[in-house]
Amino acid sequence: MVVRAEHDRAVLARLLGRDPVLHAYQLGDLDDFFWPYTSWFRRGEQVVLLYHGADPPTLLAFAAPADTAALRVLLARVAPVLPARLYAHLSPGLVDAVTGVFGVDAGGRHHRMALTDPGRLAGVTPAGVPLGSADLPALRELYARAYPGNWFDERMLDTGQYLGVREGGQLVAVAGVHVYSPAYRVAALGNVTTRPGWRGRGLGAAVVAALCVRLRESVTHVTLNVKADNVAAVRLYERVGFTRVADYDEWTLTAR
Repeated sequence: MVVRAEHDRAVLARLLGRDPVLHAYQLGDLDDFFWPYTSWFRRGEQVVLLYHGADPPTLLAFAAPADTAALRVLLARVAPVLPARLYAHLSPGLVDAVTGVFGVDAGGRHHRMALTDPGRLAGVTPAGVPLGSADLPALRELYARAYPGNWFDERMLDTGQYLGVREGGQLVAVAGVHVYSPAYRVAALGNVTTRPGWRGRGLGAAVVAALCVRLRESVTHVTLNVKADNVAAVRLYERVGFTRVADYDEWTLTAR
């Protein structure tokens, strides 16, 4: 079966749309906002995405257990043409497909969670106002103090899907998105944090709940990624109606 570079968004949407939660990030990257930063590879019904809107680029390859073997073949064939250094988000059992070409450093197991019980949002008092470009300095300062390992891209403010909570003129909590696409009906929360000293007051749940209510006006599937050992964050998301639907592993790949 031939491996091809796929440029047809309709084909990709059909393949990825069979499991819109597992493939929420890839579906979101079909949107005009992200599409110019993507390269796609396909073999039969399996799809791999290279997102090069960040440095280093990020490789996304997710499969249900029954499809892992087929996706492993695609990854092995694509590996020789990938950049010399990149991040990779791979379903369990896939990393061996690239170890002949890359040295790998583990970044840990992560959960994919989805908002499956939105009724729980009503049990949380929402808080937060939309943030825009004028809030960028305050947002950068908050991330530097509270979440230095973030994946924030200031372009995401243009989606209008970043909410913040202020106290005494200071930004103390924020929730935003990594992916937002009304066209493909998916969103992925990201860059959620609360300033040290303000934690434990429910601000994280409040701003996440407010953002979820806002997102559900325009998308069907609200998802997120969270590190498996971040127990506090997992509990926060469960509180507002998210459940774990899949796992994946993060890796740093460096050409041998």
